[in-house]
Amino acid sequence: MDRFLACLSAAIALLLAAVPPAAAQPRGPLVLAAASLQESLNAAADGWARKGHPRPVISFAASPALARQIEAGAPADLFISADKAWMDHVANRRLLRAGTYSSFLGNSLVLIAPAASGIRLAIGPRFALARALGNGRLAMADPDAVPAGRYGQEALTSLGVWPSVRGRIARAENVRAALALVGRNEAPLGIVYATDAGADRSVRVVGTFPAGSHAPIVYPVAVLAASRHRDAEGFRRYLISAEGQAVFRRFGFAMR
Repeated sequence: MDRFLACLSAAIALLLAAVPPAAAQPRGPLVLAAASLQESLNAAADGWARKGHPRPVISFAASPALARQIEAGAPADLFISADKAWMDHVANRRLLRAGTYSSFLGNSLVLIAPAASGIRLAIGPRFALARALGNGRLAMADPDAVPAGRYGQEALTSLGVWPSVRGRIARAENVRAALALVGRNEAPLGIVYATDAGADRSVRVVGTFPAGSHAPIVYPVAVLAASRHRDAEGFRRYLISAEGQAVFRRFGFAMR
């Protein structure tokens, strides 16, 4: 994880270095965002830019890695987490600007297979997931740290399936990495958010996990306490506005 955080720090530095100096073109706020928001948040940033604002600079990664970057002093302006736990982790360290913490998006959890796969499964109590895997592994974001993986483990545990597959998990650093394992046919099945599955034609949805099998999937956003960017709060307000929510709804997110 330390090596990954070092690489993420370097990526953030490169993002900032790649933006022209303020005298030539003002830089938009730097947003640290959960990997599952890639298409939707980029579309929202484009919408904000069309209003005449500098386009936000966005760095995507797993929520825990981003939270730890914030703890380490990353020069960012906003944080969007894939669950409340990691936003609360940052809030408890007094690293958020007071009054800016908002929960604004929801999602669902799905089981996916490669698009050409013939696997059919009905998700329910003690469904035959281990048998469907054959000799393969189940691709998931790391259940010990990443929200998507934690939701997945919770759902499988609730359905009585986790003991049969716990030793057959292909742990990925974030949900998009798990999606890629299935899309490249390196894993016969995977668990991702519904919005991730909708963004990749190389996979298909086998089934959706019952909402009651896991905690509600909630995405909070907040401005960081150290931010001095004049557009940070404005962009946050745009994201949670009716106009911003319409963008995310187009990509399959639910509103909170």
